[in-house]
Formats: sequence, C-alpha cells, structure tokens
Amino acid sequence: MDIDFRQNSLRELAAAVRTKVVSARELAAVALARIDALNPTVNAFVAVDAERALEQAAAVDQIVSAGGDPGPLAGIPIGVKDLEDAAGFRTSHGSALWADDPEAEHDSVLVARLRAAGCVVVGKTNTPEFGWTAKTDNALFGATRNPWNLDHTPGGSSGGTAAALAAGMVPLATGSDGGGSIRIPAACCGLSGMKTSMGRVPSGGPRPPDWPGLSAKGPMARRIEDVVRALDVVVAPEPTDLRSLPRPEASWLAALDDPHPPSKVIWAPTLGYATVDAEVLAICERALSVLESLGTDVIVVDDVFDKDPIGSWLTLTGVYLLRSLDERASRPGAAAIDPGLAFLMDHARPVTGREVAEALDDCHRVNLRLVELFGEARILLTPTCAGLAPPLALGGQGLVNGVETPNWVAFTYPFNMSGSPAASVNAGFSESGLPVGLQMVGPAHGDLVVLRTAAALEAALGFDRLAPVG
Repeated sequence: MDIDFRQNSLRELAAAVRTKVVSARELAAVALARIDALNPTVNAFVAVDAERALEQAAAVDQIVSAGGDPGPLAGIPIGVKDLEDAAGFRTSHGSALWADDPEAEHDSVLVARLRAAGCVVVGKTNTPEFGWTAKTDNALFGATRNPWNLDHTPGGSSGGTAAALAAGMVPLATGSDGGGSIRIPAACCGLSGMKTSMGRVPSGGPRPPDWPGLSAKGPMARRIEDVVRALDVVVAPEPTDLRSLPRPEASWLAALDDPHPPSKVIWAPTLGYATVDAEVLAICERALSVLESLGTDVIVVDDVFDKDPIGSWLTLTGVYLLRSLDERASRPGAAAIDPGLAFLMDHARPVTGREVAEALDDCHRVNLRLVELFGEARILLTPTCAGLAPPLALGGQGLVNGVETPNWVAFTYPFNMSGSPAASVNAGFSESGLPVGLQMVGPAHGDLVVLRTAAALEAALGFDRLAPVG
C-alpha cells in the first residue's frame, strides 16, 4: 500500500492496520520520516518522540496480531497542539514561561480518547504564545510556515497542526478554537475544519479551562469525513466538564453517506461590519454560485450584527489570558512574552467584574440575533477570513484590499461568543495560489446540519489540490 497522508483517508489507513495490510509501526515510521524531511522547512512540530511513538504503534500491532480490535482509528499517527496535554511531552503553550515545566503525566480528555481509539501520538504542534493570535509564531520555537507558500503564515492559533496536515506529516492532529483558531488555519491551509458546539468535545480534567465559554477543542484533518470520523470517538459527556453535552443521538458519520446541499442558506458577505478583500469575496461568491446551481436558495442578509462584537471578545480573552499568565509574570522568560500579548494583558488589568458581566451579556445578544436569523434558514455562510493568509513579514497584520489590518479574521469570533457550531471548507484559490475558506454556521447544537453542509460543499466544489510543500 502506497501511503500518502494527504490522500489516504483515516478509514482506509485504520482498515489497512486492522487487516494487516500495513502495520501501525509502518504508519508511525512514515509520519516520523515526513516530519524529519519537512519540519526543518515548515516548523509545524515543536517536539517529537520517535521511540515512544514506535512503542505505541507496536502495542497497536500486538493487539491486531492477537485478534483484538485496537479501535476505529487503529494506528493513526497524530500531532497534539502545544496547548494540550499529552503524556510524556511538555506543554509549553509556546511560551518561555512554561519552557522548563515537567512533562505532562496524563493526557487531556481529548488526547486520551483519541489514544483509546487507536491513535499514536508522535509529537506536539506549534502555536502562538498561549494561542492568543491568528499567526503561529513565538519566541520559543519561531514561526510556522504555510505549505502553500512558505513566505506566508498558516494562520493560528492551530497553525502548527494545519501546516502539518497540509504538508502530509500526519493525517490527524488536535486543535482548539477560542476565536477562530481551527477555522482560520483550516482556511489558510486548504483544509476542512470544524468548531463543534460548546461542550460537544469536552475539556475537563483537574484544571479549569483556559478560555471558558469561548474555546472548543477538537480534531483537525484535511477533509470533513476524517474530521467526523475522529469526532465520533471524542464527542461524549465528561463529568469534569461543566459544559459537556450528551452524545448525539443521530450518527454524524452516517449522515455523510449521502451529502446533499441545503435547500436554502443565508449569505452574509460582511456580517454587517467587516471589510472583505475583493479577491476573497469573489472566490466565495463563485462557490455560492455552485450551490445555487444545485438548487440551493441563497438569501442575502448582510446586516447580521449592528456592530463588531470584538470589544467584548477582547475583554473576555484578555481577562482569561491575564488569569493564566500573570501568576508567572515574575519568572525568568517574562521579558520574552509576545508584545501584543503583553499589551492585551495590560489592557485587561483594570477591567472590572461589571465589564466582564457586560461582555458576557453581549455573548447572549449575539446568540439572540442568531436565533432570529436561523428562523429564515438553518445555515449562515460567510467568508472564513476577510483576507488571504498574510505574509510572515507583516508580523501578524493581514492585508485586506492591500491595506494592513490586524482584523483580517473578522468573521470567526462572534460564533465563539455564541457557542455555535461552525466549519470552514476550501472555496478555491487566489491568483497567487493561496487557499480561501468559506465558513458555515449553524444554530445552537446544530452540528449535524453544519457537517452535512460542509460535506455537500466539499463534494460540489471538488477541490483536492495538494500543497506544493509536502
């Protein structure tokens, strides 16, 4: 069997391991070889443990040899975002303040469930310091580069994961999304990414969550079928997570057997406040025309929100980051904190409890508006990002119609505030060859309708181009 993680599905790879067509050890060896060859250029992985990975893979093969079932993701090599605990690896959060922490003794809930399903952890993927921004760069490990164009960022904060997937280093890895951090790098790297409803993929564990009520964890892969296959083993209640939801009654995997486009969608090209790059907008509108040709009724509603909710989102994230980081601010390494992160923390210091409550009130109002909107159609479509993946030379700024702006990611954070399920699929490519994402958002707990729409769009648009680095 010829193994290419960019073209073999998780179903194919796991079935090959279970039927002894290939061994889990062979899959791990391929992943390790790909990382060894490509990571010096892309810088997607910040830690790799080849010996431990091969031992895990050998244990999977032993179960198969004994006639047992190692799980639905048998032998799948995975990366773990460096905000997430994986036993035997340090969780550095991309920060010098955590650089000397001991290795994690236990997996996070997400990693433990993936490992129990047969996955093999090969290493940790890069993230901006504490996942605070949409470019993946930090003083500890440096910048991750986009496999579609090495002079550009893969987005963030799950940029190491997205770059590893686009380059074919691994077929599956973990991400998290507190303001777009799965959807943005998915769009920048030509992947299908999914932020599930708050509580679908539980956090839990001994520590309180870093961004409570905003951040959703989850698996990332190149295509939506693989995302759903991994979600199938991690979506379930967790008693240590206050927000965890019951397991869905309907099978998400079964729903993808016959993807069909929705009967109608809402298209909001600016959400009422965003400026969109003309090329991005044109590519998204071409994707919409494909939907229309299949019979989908597209309803244009551009005044979704009467103001940009970023102020309230920044209030909450600033307070959460201050809570997480301030206790270590006197330690060695504090001088290396990203200046933008330090600014956000300083901005949060005078924030009052009343202001936090008012920001949470805005989350409620965002959701109320969506409830009203979903009375017209159950899917809202927008561009995933307002601009293309920015050049690394801009230092975190983006470009929208040639103008530098920090908010080239204006379309994602409202749906963290509402806890809505939201996905991104590849809508096409710019003239320079960079991917463009189309975002779809569903009603509260309406993950299934989002996944069905994502699968239908993938099938209709038919893009399966491979990144030039890989």
